[in-house]
Amino acid sequence: MSGHNKWSTIKHKKGAADAKRGKVFTKIIKEISVAAKLGGSDPAANPRLRTAIDKAKGENMPKDNIERAIKKGAGEMDGVNYEEIVYEGYGPAGVAVLVEVMTDNRNRTVSDVRSIFSKCNGNMGETGCVSWIFDKKGLILFPKSIDFDKLFEAAIEAGADDVAEQDEQFEVTTEPAAFMEVRDALTAAGFKFESAEITMIPQTMVKLEGKQAESMLKMMDKLEDNDDVQNVYANFDISMEEMEKMM
Repeated sequence: MSGHNKWSTIKHKKGAADAKRGKVFTKIIKEISVAAKLGGSDPAANPRLRTAIDKAKGENMPKDNIERAIKKGAGEMDGVNYEEIVYEGYGPAGVAVLVEVMTDNRNRTVSDVRSIFSKCNGNMGETGCVSWIFDKKGLILFPKSIDFDKLFEAAIEAGADDVAEQDEQFEVTTEPAAFMEVRDALTAAGFKFESAEITMIPQTMVKLEGKQAESMLKMMDKLEDNDDVQNVYANFDISMEEMEKMM
């Protein structure tokens, strides 16, 4: 399991995700608006928008909020123009970090992100310095209460790349283009996923312990707490036991 997924799992366990619901809404609204701007306001013809709407519904976002975000992105209402940028850099012990942002003020955002890297024993790098370590994939997570063999058979038949058993979940990975088809096929077959997203999966991992692990989790928390940051991906490997001690 990637560091990002472990991080998400432990946050949900501790209730941190619910505590930051307002920020979650802000980030999803940005994603919906940008998706509608780039691919149109029809979810059936715009997979990115459909995924964002599904995420919004999963967070119990009011329907009116979703519709306003779509209209603003499609130009049917006045709204802010967001720019998508990816920053790259290194965390403690050389951990590779990708930061996806949506911002209406590039100078403010790059200054904030650089400051977080610096304060957490990391540093920002040039474009391309760590992106090669990550593969863009569809990732669908299922609880271990599901029959693995049945899930495996259904996922591969639907076009998934692989199905793997991790610490507390089953992971189904797909090519980005096949993500929606695989997700919908598994849902139709009766498999209820815990999360489904297009993500960046690291090819190699860096094991962290002690102070380095603490600094890395602090960096993740600060980056994700920034309103302009949409997603953070990193190739750290910290045991669940050590994460729980530091949360």
